[in-house]
Amino acid sequence: METNLEMTAHPIEEFLGKPAREFTLEDIVRYIEENFIEMVNFRYTGGDGRLKTLNFAIQSKSHLEEFLISGERVDGSSLFDHVEAGSSDLYVVPRYKTAFVNPFAEIPSVDILCSFFDKDGQPLSSAPENILHKANETLKKETGYEFHAMGELEYYIISEMDELFPASDQAGYHEASPFNKWEHFRNEALNLIAYCGGKVKYGHSEVGNFTKGGINYEQNEIEFLTVPVEDAADQLVIAKWVLRMLAYQHGVDLTFAPKITAGKAGSGMHVHTKLVKDGKSVMTTDGKLSHTARKAIAGYLSLAGSLTAFGNTIPTSYLRLVPHQEAPTNICWGDRNRSVLVRVPLGWYGNVDMINTANPLEPQRDYDHSEKQTVEFRAPDGSADIYLLLAGLTVAARHGLQMDDALEYAEKTYVNVNIFDKEHKNKQLSLEGLPTSCAESADRMLNDIEAYTKFNVFPKGMIQNMAQKLKDYKDQNLRKEIENDDEKTMELVNKFIHCA
Repeated sequence: METNLEMTAHPIEEFLGKPAREFTLEDIVRYIEENFIEMVNFRYTGGDGRLKTLNFAIQSKSHLEEFLISGERVDGSSLFDHVEAGSSDLYVVPRYKTAFVNPFAEIPSVDILCSFFDKDGQPLSSAPENILHKANETLKKETGYEFHAMGELEYYIISEMDELFPASDQAGYHEASPFNKWEHFRNEALNLIAYCGGKVKYGHSEVGNFTKGGINYEQNEIEFLTVPVEDAADQLVIAKWVLRMLAYQHGVDLTFAPKITAGKAGSGMHVHTKLVKDGKSVMTTDGKLSHTARKAIAGYLSLAGSLTAFGNTIPTSYLRLVPHQEAPTNICWGDRNRSVLVRVPLGWYGNVDMINTANPLEPQRDYDHSEKQTVEFRAPDGSADIYLLLAGLTVAARHGLQMDDALEYAEKTYVNVNIFDKEHKNKQLSLEGLPTSCAESADRMLNDIEAYTKFNVFPKGMIQNMAQKLKDYKDQNLRKEIENDDEKTMELVNKFIHCA
């Protein structure tokens, strides 16, 4: 996506007069010098998916250049379960294109996301951001396509109940103030995420809204623009950090947890994807979904069970993936259908000059809307390891493009009805189901291990380690064990309230 530098909210882009992808060491040093920046913070995600920090108080220009060029050492065994303490030293090295001004710092600070390198100075094979990079490069090499993505970040704000203008229970979709109590927070978050370099599309209130014990739970969502997949991961990680920091400033709690309580809408993290070649989307042909897009869908569906190991990583994830909660349970796809796993959102295929109808004074335009078309993967939630999830989806797209029977498989799994309606029960029963627990997700991942380790994208040992971690939850029968038991449900929800 091209950046209009006259309208950017990103202060470093605006100052330098160039998009972030072109930032150099000299650029970062000049910005820091001329804007009186006193600190630099290295940022990176650990095995828990949260953003970590290493702070540098700038002593001199030579000191600044030294750590921006050399990076720094960190203890990998304290960041990742699979790194052994006996050989745990890793390097963190900044990626200049990710630099942003920290909007929360009392001391003027620039933050930069980092990549992990091993003792030999090579990219750490098991580092999530490196796995995503390998997946993306392999897709381009094997198919000629680039992978673009964006996430829908749903979250609940938990605050004291306000008795004025109460919102209707589970009817908060696109509600506005004063019924939506935290619209001002959402708008502030949109601006701050853009300030940090995120390409935000819009924000709105979501379905979930309820009160319990004098506490109000209000669901909101921020959606992004589609960008190259590695940038999509970076902006989601930064956005989650921004939302948590902002909540802390406002004195309220905020959670991306997939389930809050029984019978109420959970929070997902739907991912929209598209394939690009020579800078143009290849998702449509003559106003219809292309064969290329259908093959990618086949790849998502064929690896769907194992993708939950990256996108649904805690036991409460599987309390969300139940019928009648606008969350998928079966492996299928469809157009404009929110009961399926992979949804093809409404496109601008027909009368694309609707703006002229709504505004008769406007001239008719021949506008190409094809770049808007995406394919939405609806299973993931806020517990996802964002880099590994997007790496998994990139692998799945490549897998689909290379499947001999991809178009046939896509045809077989297409659904044009609500599979949760009683009259379509037989259709639902004919479809393969998603995993119902972390333990089952681990089994599916081990079953599909060759797809992920092909071309050395995912290390085999890492996949096995992740599977064991999922199995250790011992949640095979969790749904039955806590069914209709609000106390046990809330105990579990609270345990994982600040996932990833």
